[in-house]
Amino acid sequence: MTFWVVPGMASLLARLNQTARKTTTTNNHESPYSGRMVGLLQGDAVIVQDQAEASQIHNKGYYGIPQSGGALKLDLMEAIYLAESARLVVQSEERELPAGELLRLAHRISEGFEIRYLVYRELRSRGYIVKLGQPPLDFRVFPRGGAPNKTPSKWWVGAISERWEFNLGDLLKNLDRTTDVRKKLLLAVVDEESDVTYYEVRRVTPKGRLGALDIVQPVAGVLMADRVLVPDSAGASSLHSGHNFGKLIGPTLQLSLIEAAFLVELGALKLSDAKTGRGVALSSLRKRARELQPDFDLRLDAFKDMKAKGLIVKTGFKYGSHFRAYEGDPGKQHARYLVHAVPKDYTAMWPEVSRAVRLAHGVKKEILLGRVADKEVEYVSLSRYRP
Repeated sequence: MTFWVVPGMASLLARLNQTARKTTTTNNHESPYSGRMVGLLQGDAVIVQDQAEASQIHNKGYYGIPQSGGALKLDLMEAIYLAESARLVVQSEERELPAGELLRLAHRISEGFEIRYLVYRELRSRGYIVKLGQPPLDFRVFPRGGAPNKTPSKWWVGAISERWEFNLGDLLKNLDRTTDVRKKLLLAVVDEESDVTYYEVRRVTPKGRLGALDIVQPVAGVLMADRVLVPDSAGASSLHSGHNFGKLIGPTLQLSLIEAAFLVELGALKLSDAKTGRGVALSSLRKRARELQPDFDLRLDAFKDMKAKGLIVKTGFKYGSHFRAYEGDPGKQHARYLVHAVPKDYTAMWPEVSRAVRLAHGVKKEILLGRVADKEVEYVSLSRYRP
C-alpha cells in the first residue's frame, strides 16, 4: 500500500518539540523531570517502572497495560500523547526523547502511524478512552464514562488519509466485523491540514409506501433521442399519478429511458420509434440507452430495486447523484435519499466521497451508495458524525 505523509506532519512535529523544550526548562534547584513520570523505551513500547506513577496514570486515563510487579507498558501512541502533554519523560540510553523524536521513530516502525496518531490525539484530547483495535481497524473508543473491562467500547474507528483510496468492498468487510460485535463503525479521515472528519457507516434498507403499479392496458409511448413521449393524456395521467413516473409537459408525459425500460419490462408501456413508427423491443431500448449511458444497466438494476421497495425514484442530476428517492408523494415531502448506483468493486478517492456526503447533508438528505452485485442491491449510508 502506498504510504502518504500528511503535509501537516511538519507543523505537528514542531509543536511536539516546542512542548518538549518548554517542559524541560528548569531552575538549578529542580529535577528536570519534576512532576512527570519517567518511562524507558524498549523496542516499540515504553515501560513505566515506578508503581505509584504507573497505577495513577492507568487508573486515571486507562493508559497502558499493567505488568507483573506493578510496572505499566505503554504503546508508542500513548507514550507520545503523554509526552506531548508533559506528563511523561521517555528515556533511551539515559537520554530524553522528545515527543517529536518519538513520532519520527514510530513513523519508521509503523506505516501510517502519523495518521493514526492524529486521530488518537483528537479523540483523547476530547476526553475519550481510546485503545488500539484489531487490524485493519485502528481503535476501540469507549463512551464517555466507560472504560476497558468495565463497559463495552462504542465505536471501532479506522484512521484514513484523505489521499488514500476509498474501497467499498473493504469498507463493507469492516462494517461486517463491527456489526457482528454490535459496534458502530467510524471512519476518521485526516486532511492535509491534519484536521479530522468522522463518517458513520451503516447498512440501510430504504422503504417507501407505494404499492404495485396497477395498469390494465399498456400505454403507448414514442421513443425520441434520449427520452420517451407519452402523447395520450389518459395514458400519461395513469403513469404519472400515484407512482409519479416522468414529468408532465402540458398534456403529454416525458419519461426518462430508465423509467421507460422499467415500464416496458413491466408490460405497462409499449414503444414505437419516433422516426420510423416501428415497434421498439426492450432489448433495442436498452442497447440504445447503453450507447448514451454506458452504466445504464447498473442504474436500471438499482432503479428496479428501489421501486420494488415502494419508493418514488427521480433523477438526482441536480444534486450530483444518480437518483433521489421519496418515501411518499413528492408533492408533500422532500426526498429522503440521494442514491448513487455503483458496481461491486467500486473505488474512488476520498475527496469525491466527501463532496457527495457534504452535498447531501447540505440539502438535508442521506447519501446512499447502492452497490449492485448480480442484480442484488445493498445500500450503504455515509454520514458526517461528531463522536
